[in-house]
Amino acid sequence: MATTDAGERGATGGGGGFVADPDVCAAYATDVSGLREVPAAVVRPTSTAELLDALERARIDRLPITAAGAQTSTTGASIAAPGGAILSTRRLDGIVDLDIDAWRVRVQPGVVLADLNRTLAEHGLFFAPDPTSENEATVGGSVACNASGARTLRYGPTRAHVAGLTLALADGRTVELRRPVLEKNTVGLIPAQDPVDWFVGSEGTLGVVVEAELALLPLPPRVVGLGIPFPDEASALAFVVAARTSEGVDPRCLEYFDSVSFGFAREAQGSGAWQGSEGTMVYLEEAGDDDPDFDAWLSLAETHGARDHAIAVFDDEGQLRDARRFRHACPAAMHEATGPYLAAGGRRISTDWAVPFPEAADALTEARRAAREHGVDDPVVYGHLGNGHPHLNWVARDPDEVHRIEACVEEILKRTVLPRAGTVAAEHGVGKLKARWLPLQMSDLQIGLMRAVKRELDPHDLFGRGNIFDSNTP
Repeated sequence: MATTDAGERGATGGGGGFVADPDVCAAYATDVSGLREVPAAVVRPTSTAELLDALERARIDRLPITAAGAQTSTTGASIAAPGGAILSTRRLDGIVDLDIDAWRVRVQPGVVLADLNRTLAEHGLFFAPDPTSENEATVGGSVACNASGARTLRYGPTRAHVAGLTLALADGRTVELRRPVLEKNTVGLIPAQDPVDWFVGSEGTLGVVVEAELALLPLPPRVVGLGIPFPDEASALAFVVAARTSEGVDPRCLEYFDSVSFGFAREAQGSGAWQGSEGTMVYLEEAGDDDPDFDAWLSLAETHGARDHAIAVFDDEGQLRDARRFRHACPAAMHEATGPYLAAGGRRISTDWAVPFPEAADALTEARRAAREHGVDDPVVYGHLGNGHPHLNWVARDPDEVHRIEACVEEILKRTVLPRAGTVAAEHGVGKLKARWLPLQMSDLQIGLMRAVKRELDPHDLFGRGNIFDSNTP
């Protein structure tokens, strides 16, 4: 059982390691979404035994509990349900086992992705998913929301790299699940054949990750990044489509920056090659045994009107870190701009909808038109356009703007995204903010199936209450 600090009291009547000190609880009241809910208690286990003890206490007391890592969620998934507790996994940050020959690592949920990859790099390996918040995001949180990032274009999101999970369930059981390795299987319904998939992307609603076994990849011998400026959005997005479909080029990421976010990147880059450049930008990477075909990329860029004299090349680890820094500058700048308005009920609003990549340019044009029609600011756009997945960002200065921007987003989803066979959430999950839009995409039959799984695994709706569904209550 975890020990509380001096003066702290157990929120559930003592024991279980739960802390109800107001200052401690206030520290866990927010995530990146801008939503705020002060938990009734916080528990911060330092061992698996303490984690299981805390969950048992929550089960006995019927205390809703939300597992949280670094609370980098943009959807409110890592804040507490009203009257509920936060289970922080940050102190469970050990690498349990590393099998270099099998390209496998077993870790606790609080391991930070960037720290993990620094350790793996010493052995010539890496974990492929790379969310922008990789220096803060934890493995448990990444599994919970099926996180992705720039390299998703080649490697896919977290789901593809989870080989097994050890989970604590709401009834007190601990289960260990591994992916099947059969090439053929005709037993039962497909949704039941691989239960690992039930939990990846479940946003903490079905169980708590105790350990995760992750599939690794060998570090590529050579990675080169290119930052290519374009005069406008149409030229840049036409280039993105061509980069996906042309022979002779093989990008592992294709990231887009509109004119405002390109400004953030230029500022983060300092006195680099883009100073004085305007317009938009595409950042891409190639990885493999040899140098990329620079002539092929230059020809493709010139064909689409790139400002080829200002192309920046990132060809060593230090320069690639710079590239990651300017990518992170975009959300960081939006967070900073939002700060002054939080006390007044404002917050940052960010989308992660996606459409098939050839449709992305038209979808963005329609989205910008919708913003004008709703009388809201033009969104700041950046993100994974190689996957047809832009992030539209607004700073809402007060509750009225929050309401108008969310109405605009809903219209974009209804009128632009879903008619193009798109998704309301491609990367950050549904959480609490997007639960209202789940029925726009999924049928009653699909939602009913998910509720049935929830009811079977968590009949008292203790885990992740409020995530995914408007109400998780069966």
